Amino acid sequence: MPSFATAFSPGHLSGYFRPVYGTDPAQTGSLGAGIVIQEGVTSTIWPSDKTEISVERLDPVSGCMVETVPASPPIHYLLERMGVTGTVRTECCLPIGAGFGLSAAALLSTATAASALFGLSLAPAECAALAHEAEIVHRTGLGDVAACMGGGRDCRKGPGIRAEIERTFDIREPLCAVIFGPLPSPEVLGSPEAMARVIRAFPGRCPVDARDFFSLSRRFAVESGLATPQVVEALSACDEKGVPATMTMLGNGVFAYGDEAFPLLTCLGEALVLHPADAGVHLLEVGG
Repeated sequence: MPSFATAFSPGHLSGYFRPVYGTDPAQTGSLGAGIVIQEGVTSTIWPSDKTEISVERLDPVSGCMVETVPASPPIHYLLERMGVTGTVRTECCLPIGAGFGLSAAALLSTATAASALFGLSLAPAECAALAHEAEIVHRTGLGDVAACMGGGRDCRKGPGIRAEIERTFDIREPLCAVIFGPLPSPEVLGSPEAMARVIRAFPGRCPVDARDFFSLSRRFAVESGLATPQVVEALSACDEKGVPATMTMLGNGVFAYGDEAFPLLTCLGEALVLHPADAGVHLLEVGG
């Protein structure tokens, strides 16, 4: 057996979505549109007699640890479903629980690394199915795993990881985001009232281009009732400057596109620069 395995999954900015509740996790998920981003999660797993998990956020410049969470029930569940135990360390540079699809990225990269380490020979779709199941069971996401299997601006036309996904690579310049605080996904996804508003606000179609994506997403953020007062204020500021922007789903923040995005969002808080991803999850290294 190798001594370790490391995999990477990109993150995901969801612009709008509609939940779909099936009879099992494979048929449960969401329709919707988003953008896959290079800033994601790197997961490393080592064999051990019991499962131990560390979720770490690192400073993108210094590499120093900014935040750590000593457990992850979804990842623990994932490894149990895979029938393995191991020591897992996930690393990211973006705020955790802020709408960047990091829970999906952590699960997808961990599943990919674990399959390689333990010689499970799982196909990418099988790793994704297990990661998606863990997301659904723990209510940490609905469609991010499917999106992170590839790159580009995505439009998911059905629930689960086997549904058709339209990918367009028309966003080439960096994006920018500002976060005002966490917005716990389980609380929102577990609320029937919130999900009813989301379903009513869903646009019902794929965007025709990048600007249309931001327009549809911007309207959805407000009409769904998910936008916090800080988000509404930030979106109004972007509207005044003609900057395409919308809310991070699900997170208390905003992301925007264009030359004026960074200077504008810098005035509202700590601006994060994000880059569109061309590819999805992939194995990085298997140690001998």
